[in-house]
Amino acid sequence: MTLLDLGGLVALLLWGVHMVQTGIQRALGPQLRAFLGHRMQNRATAFFAGLGVTALLQSSTATALMVKGFASSGLISLRQGLAVMLGANVGTTLIVQILSFDVALVAPILVLAGYLLFRRGRAGPRDFGRVLIGLGLILLSLHQFLSVLDLLARNEFARTSLQVLSEHIVFIVLIGALLAWAAHSSVAIVLLAISFAASGVLSVAAGIALALGANAGTAINPVLEGSTADAAARRLTIGKLIGRLGGVLLILAVYPFVTPLMTGVESAPARAIANFHVGFNLALALILFPLLTPYARLLERLFPSAQIDDAPDAPRFLEPITAETAPAMALAAATREALRLADVLEEMIAGLRAVLAQPDRRRVEETRALDDRLDRLNRAIKENLLAIEAERLNEEESDTLARILTFSINLEQAGDLIDRGLLNMTQRRIKRGVAFSREGIADLLAQADKLHATLRRSTAVFLSGDPIGARALASEKEAFRRLEDEAIAAHFQRLRSGNIDTIETSALHLDALRDLKRVNGHLIEASAYPILKKRGELLASRLRQVI
Repeated sequence: MTLLDLGGLVALLLWGVHMVQTGIQRALGPQLRAFLGHRMQNRATAFFAGLGVTALLQSSTATALMVKGFASSGLISLRQGLAVMLGANVGTTLIVQILSFDVALVAPILVLAGYLLFRRGRAGPRDFGRVLIGLGLILLSLHQFLSVLDLLARNEFARTSLQVLSEHIVFIVLIGALLAWAAHSSVAIVLLAISFAASGVLSVAAGIALALGANAGTAINPVLEGSTADAAARRLTIGKLIGRLGGVLLILAVYPFVTPLMTGVESAPARAIANFHVGFNLALALILFPLLTPYARLLERLFPSAQIDDAPDAPRFLEPITAETAPAMALAAATREALRLADVLEEMIAGLRAVLAQPDRRRVEETRALDDRLDRLNRAIKENLLAIEAERLNEEESDTLARILTFSINLEQAGDLIDRGLLNMTQRRIKRGVAFSREGIADLLAQADKLHATLRRSTAVFLSGDPIGARALASEKEAFRRLEDEAIAAHFQRLRSGNIDTIETSALHLDALRDLKRVNGHLIEASAYPILKKRGELLASRLRQVI
């Protein structure tokens, strides 16, 4: 029963940490991302930006994922990204310092205040209510830990076993790393180490070893979660992991001197472990900060782009634009890359059709992930084309560049509509446990099939530049509108007949019909309108010449 109590309290602690992190991300996520993005002019500001953002998020993993996005876009150098990571390591230690004091008395107040904000507030206050509830749960779980661990410490067999375990420092470090990796949080594991040591279940030396392992384990998650990222992002996360592992090995080399040093500064076990956690990350930052430039060069040598940039969402055909690059060659490469956008969107439409026919959470998430690939490819195409100097392009090449950009942007916007509109609708449908009528599903599937055909026609018109094909494609917009009108009329007819499935899902169904039409509009605008517009301008010019 004691072990079950401990398991439940560990779960409560992890859930509290999760609530704090998600609450901050929902309330301040975009602002924190913008703040982080604008504070990377040099290594010093990048370090303190990482420290501040992570102090609020209490998750160096979340900060690492933000910085990976900046690195993938080429917005920051590897050296700046590593500086942010060092700051994030220090920032995640601050809440541990606060919670290492006996502040359990305020836990009920935090939970009450958080509940009132969550129940009565709007989106922003609700998210801060979630943060307060999470902090309260953390404090409650830590307080209960001490009581349960006291019972465990009185058990002769348990006390003897833990004393034997405390002598195997390397084994405890490995356990700490494994727990931090599984929990996605070094904060939670360090707080566990503090509780174990404060109750006498583990020695201070063993508690420090558990905290040391947690520091290594939390650096594993960004590496694994970024397995499909590009070279810049992979170097960043691997660089953080190597730095942490180097620090762990350094501490293990001098471990006999660590515990006396920490207990000499602060005799209380909880404070000694909290101070070690802060000291370890500060010392690591002080050692690595002056070496960031050579460290970044070493990482670039160890992990060259050729070995890493094979991710499915990495550009394959674009070439760097230089003064020697022929515009025609650059445009041809961008056209080939734009066709990959069409391939990804076609896969996305197929996934959408599958979840419309049979809702499945995993398939929804897999299909939503394709939108990230669309976003990255579209961004790469835009940045590559806009790097071509306008004065180097003749009139025909300028028109081609505009057509590629229009095609790329519209396909990316179509993907956004599928992600945020149609797939989000499917998730709401799954969450509410409702189903469309059989006739309603048939209408949606017919329109999804129409999207698939429109995308293929749009891609063909984009490649050929044929005005006749463009006019035929543009006429499909009216045909799709008629299809939507027929589906809406049939929907209202089912409502009048009292079809229970139609009544329960009416709003979702109408939203889906609207978004399908908007996606179809983007597919047509991607290739037909630029050609027709250019054709109209030529005809108008000829008429002016005749007149």
